[in-house]
Amino acid sequence: MSRQYRTLIIIVVIVIIAIWLDLPNNLSLFGRPNVFTHLGLDLVGGVQALLEADVPAGTTVDPTSMNTAVKIVENRVNGLGVSEAVVQKAGSQRIVVEIPGVKDPQQAIATIKTTGLLEFVDMSSISPQEAFTMINQKIVTDFGSTSGPQQPSPVVTPTLGSSPTTSPTLTATTEVISPTIKTTPGAITSTTPTQTPTLQIWHTVMTGSAIQNVNVVPDQTGGYQVAFTLTSDGGKIFSDITSAHVGDVLAIILDKEVISTPTIQNAITDGKGVITGKFTSASANQLAVQLRYGSLPIPLKVVEVSIVGPTLGQDSLRKSLIAGGVGLGIVIFFMAFYYRLPGLLADLALICYALIAFSVFRSYPITLTLPGIAGFVLSIGMAVDANILIFERLKEELRAGRSLRPAIDLGWGRAWPSIRDSNFSTLITCGVLYFFGSAFGASIVKGFSLTLAIGVLVSLFTAVIVTRTFLHLVLDNLRFAEHPKWFGV
Repeated sequence: MSRQYRTLIIIVVIVIIAIWLDLPNNLSLFGRPNVFTHLGLDLVGGVQALLEADVPAGTTVDPTSMNTAVKIVENRVNGLGVSEAVVQKAGSQRIVVEIPGVKDPQQAIATIKTTGLLEFVDMSSISPQEAFTMINQKIVTDFGSTSGPQQPSPVVTPTLGSSPTTSPTLTATTEVISPTIKTTPGAITSTTPTQTPTLQIWHTVMTGSAIQNVNVVPDQTGGYQVAFTLTSDGGKIFSDITSAHVGDVLAIILDKEVISTPTIQNAITDGKGVITGKFTSASANQLAVQLRYGSLPIPLKVVEVSIVGPTLGQDSLRKSLIAGGVGLGIVIFFMAFYYRLPGLLADLALICYALIAFSVFRSYPITLTLPGIAGFVLSIGMAVDANILIFERLKEELRAGRSLRPAIDLGWGRAWPSIRDSNFSTLITCGVLYFFGSAFGASIVKGFSLTLAIGVLVSLFTAVIVTRTFLHLVLDNLRFAEHPKWFGV
């Protein structure tokens, strides 16, 4: 009996911790950690996008490059401050991105798919005023060109700059000077030949691979600026460049578009600098995310975008909670009606199960979607199934004339192999579903399998430990012959 009381104390402590973690976020009691219920796209609203490698038809995409792209996209999404976004590879050339709770879907998609190629371009041949007029324009550089020089050097970010705004699309055109025709009496008509100026190709002196860290920091005017730190090799290259080009313009080019045209005021030798300009918080953060997580190894295009409104998500959440509450209530009523006193103890264990499982979802954290909630509700049935096996065995032993204490132990011992095998087979199925969900981008299947697996593991604890402890503490001192109706026999 003393062992049963010690087990009860452990159960009570676990349940109290679970309740502590399950409390609403606005109740910070006794230093409770900042835990949240993470809701998926279908419950809170947001954006689901399907990205595809933007390569010529018939081109095979290197799997390593695709995996790298998935990782970079995931880092960019998390860098936007979005919680529990889902980024998965679908097939060999597609990526599924689910971003719950975003307020600006277009900005999020633009940040994700942009290749983020940063270049330092030498514009020493023009004045700072001329360079300033080129901001937001598309230019051609010799980096990545088969005809121009390839730059093995890493690049870094700049110092002074001007305002990056929404990137317009500017088509490069060649100016054609129309012929001048002049006719006079007795004179021969003459023409001026057509002149086609050569397209300007700018020289890239470095690229953005030398950036070690990027952060958004406030400036003295109340605006924002992007501060950067370089690697040791990048710092040396940057020092050499800024020392040799004091007074010249080093333009900052992002994806072949001029975003800033700083003039080097002095040599920068410590490997640190800032990009300044008329940044908003959103534009500065977007640039920092692109620079911090590097360039995509392959360009991506948006194939499909679907937006789930928060109203639809809240309606789905409300209906899910109602369905889960109704299901739990029916199960509790059935157990109490059919198994009487043991059923009531099982209901108490079932409440412990729900509290513990929900605290695990909040603490891990697990993103709850509609399929995930379905997996959780199904796991409630699995928890009840274990109790039913135990109680049916218990009733068989009581009918055979055994007293309650040995009947409980024998009933649990004979039910355990069935409980173990059924739950183990369910966990194997969950593992298979999770694997294929990860391999084929089926996040719905992953959410269902994950919540079901966690629910099964918690239900094993409540069936093996909690229910058995409650039965011994309450029933050991009762005589079955005096209260047979309490057991539904």
